[in-house]
Amino acid sequence: MKKILVTGGAGFLGSHLCSRLLDEGNEVICLDNYFTGSKRNVLPLLDNPYFELVRHDVTMPYFIEVDEIYNLACPASPIHYQVNPIKTIKTSVMGAINMCGLAKRIKAKILQASTSEVYGDPQIHPQTEDYWGHVNPIGPRSCYDEGKRCAESLMMNYNLQNDVRIKIIRIFNTYGPHMNPLDGRVVSNFVVQALTGKDITVYGDGLQTRSFQYVDDLIEAMIRMMNTPDDFMGPVNVGNPNQFSMLELANEVLDITGSSSKIVHLPAPQDDPEQRQPDISLAKEKLNGWEPKVQLREGLEKTVAYFDSMLQRGELKL
Repeated sequence: MKKILVTGGAGFLGSHLCSRLLDEGNEVICLDNYFTGSKRNVLPLLDNPYFELVRHDVTMPYFIEVDEIYNLACPASPIHYQVNPIKTIKTSVMGAINMCGLAKRIKAKILQASTSEVYGDPQIHPQTEDYWGHVNPIGPRSCYDEGKRCAESLMMNYNLQNDVRIKIIRIFNTYGPHMNPLDGRVVSNFVVQALTGKDITVYGDGLQTRSFQYVDDLIEAMIRMMNTPDDFMGPVNVGNPNQFSMLELANEVLDITGSSSKIVHLPAPQDDPEQRQPDISLAKEKLNGWEPKVQLREGLEKTVAYFDSMLQRGELKL
């Protein structure tokens, strides 16, 4: 049994990670300030004697003895991280400083959840880990992009200067149950709009593409990455390389839900990437042959079922 700290543990990704770590027989401490996370996501875990839920903001130091740290805390959708951009940067940067400082003191291994946003609006496709990105450092998305880029730098320097054992993964678009229905991300937007009979809002011409990864595949990669030898630190792309346009995604959601919603087009937001696609060759090589198993149709069906059950229970507050 390992003792594991998960920051952002009541969020979309964190709650799935906490559940998986408990299933594997570990003791899990979940830290969350509930800005985008929700206690509802971890309610099923509260009866487990090896699960502990703590309300805490990672911009403030936290002291505990653990074996591993998964640093996931940070709002990940533009609608949330642009509400308070300074706080978003502080969460990424000060959170990384505090968690790396903790890892240094207690000699724990730490995994940083970085993002494909470090590539910005990329000029090469697919993106490999050695691509330095095409990022607007003063644009409306920069609070998230640059915060994560700085967090990666902090991780590398804590390793170089203090021998902290680090792991960095760059997460590409991920979806599934426990997504916040109001987070403004494309999958949750389309599914909730379809289920409630509202217009499906496509930004721009809808031909821009994304690669959609189901949450279970990501969690598997995270755990495999944490268990790699200490001399391999990453960063590693974790995503599904299959691309879909926004219009293809919208039509898939309409087909699954049987909704009569209409597709409408709105202006594209500033600095919105036209294409985002991971090269996962390194992940396949270093993570014991890891690759995504859940493809878009199957994952969307599970996600639609989750949001539909929330709707039926009256938990979907729109």
